[in-house]
Amino acid sequence: MLKLEVIVEVHQLKRQGFKVAAIARKCKLSRTTVYEYLEKDFEEAYRWVDDLKTRKRKLDPFEDQILGWLKEHPDLSASQISDWLEERCSFTDIGDSTVRTYVRELREKYHIPKTVTFRSYEAIEELPKGKQMQVDFGELKIRTFEGKWIKIYVIAFVLSHSRYKYAEWQDRPFTTRDVLRSHENAFEYYGGRTDEIVYDQDKLMTVSENGGDIIYTEEFQAYKQQRGFSVYLCKAADPETKGKIENVVKFIKRNFAKNRVYHQLETWNEQCLAWLDRKGNYQVHNTIKKRPIEVFALEKPHLREVSSLLSFESNHGTSITRTVHKDNIIKFQSNRYSLPLGTYKPQGDNTVYIRIDKEELIIEKNPGGKLLATHPLSRRKGQLIKNSDHSRDKSKGIQAYMETIKASFDDQKKIQIFLEEVEKRYPRYMRDQLQILSRAVKNFEPFTESALEICIKQTLWSTNDFHDVVRHLARIQDQESIIPSTDIPIVEMSSTYYKEKALVRELDGYLKILGGV
Repeated sequence: MLKLEVIVEVHQLKRQGFKVAAIARKCKLSRTTVYEYLEKDFEEAYRWVDDLKTRKRKLDPFEDQILGWLKEHPDLSASQISDWLEERCSFTDIGDSTVRTYVRELREKYHIPKTVTFRSYEAIEELPKGKQMQVDFGELKIRTFEGKWIKIYVIAFVLSHSRYKYAEWQDRPFTTRDVLRSHENAFEYYGGRTDEIVYDQDKLMTVSENGGDIIYTEEFQAYKQQRGFSVYLCKAADPETKGKIENVVKFIKRNFAKNRVYHQLETWNEQCLAWLDRKGNYQVHNTIKKRPIEVFALEKPHLREVSSLLSFESNHGTSITRTVHKDNIIKFQSNRYSLPLGTYKPQGDNTVYIRIDKEELIIEKNPGGKLLATHPLSRRKGQLIKNSDHSRDKSKGIQAYMETIKASFDDQKKIQIFLEEVEKRYPRYMRDQLQILSRAVKNFEPFTESALEICIKQTLWSTNDFHDVVRHLARIQDQESIIPSTDIPIVEMSSTYYKEKALVRELDGYLKILGGV
């Protein structure tokens, strides 16, 4: 009855002379809701509240699912539940505020409290388009699909104006080269770079602050000069300077990564990029009250263009590594690129090196070493880029199998006709068909020619039919070969036995037994 009490309170405050705006503040309602409540009298409000108890809500079909998530992970946010509903249940027809209300009511109903922590920040004026990007790191312990716990590491980027985000994960701590590679991937993701990049005091980029004359690591100094951006290094105990990226790291860890099951790094990064498209960059930002993806469309023309992708790698003698999967492919930027059959070694080293040359992806066994494959670089996602030379010619094995079976027949012309017709009808199951034919030839060899003649004459174009026919011919032959033996004695029976009759009991005997009259 809490809602009915609120309606009564709204009417009482109105009668006391309070304005709608004051009532809205006092009751923590929107003015639209206050107007709606004022239009209802007590009886109408009572019926309306009573109807609310029995009405069906959009999230009711998912109540058990959401309740299970909350019981397993009491710290889940409503925003993360909204994302899980979209990702795992393909349910998108609902607003974030509705999910928040529903989750809050479930927590109250089933007594699942949530501990909320707050942190104070100082407001900072918004920066112009293309001015600044912020970068920071994070780490998190997560559970794998095997039930084990591992620690993974993330580097996150955010454009200060549009709040457009990018993130990249590793299953080991970042090195300076990892950081530079991630920068290149971020620049490609954004389509350019900002004038300034904000960092924390991290040993991967800086050696010493030195009273304002910052000393960078050798590799980062060379990369900074090549790319031409300026660096803003945060001072100690100054979280407000890079508060945007700190919120982003927290958002990624809590909304995307927390309570998610880890399978492998490539899949994890693909899921993260999909989450950025679906939630991280699409959801309305609480500060700017706009979708980052829409603001980014206006900011992108103000970004500085960068030179060819990963040019720093050739300058510093480093390369990106990838792991060859058992189906002889590597994954790069959410696409799969083929390698020659046999590249994957079950017990060997499956690390290869990739580099970009103009619009081609070059895969090498070692940097500058043996060339394994060259592919056109795809700008799409989820594609399989495959070289026809890397495919196995499966028809060779089938043809060899067919030739082996044909050698078992005398009439080569007829067996060729039969096999061609079978292949027309069962192209996907030709190997299975040949195995059936091989067993038939092995078990019923004397009858295969006759069976072949019958199958062609009756247009039975299946090796199962051939097997039935050849087995039938063998069974007939076996029956004809059975001759009654003369050694078995013949017993002559007297006709008197056939004249004997069984004794018949009178009906009275049965009636006495059953208690009849």
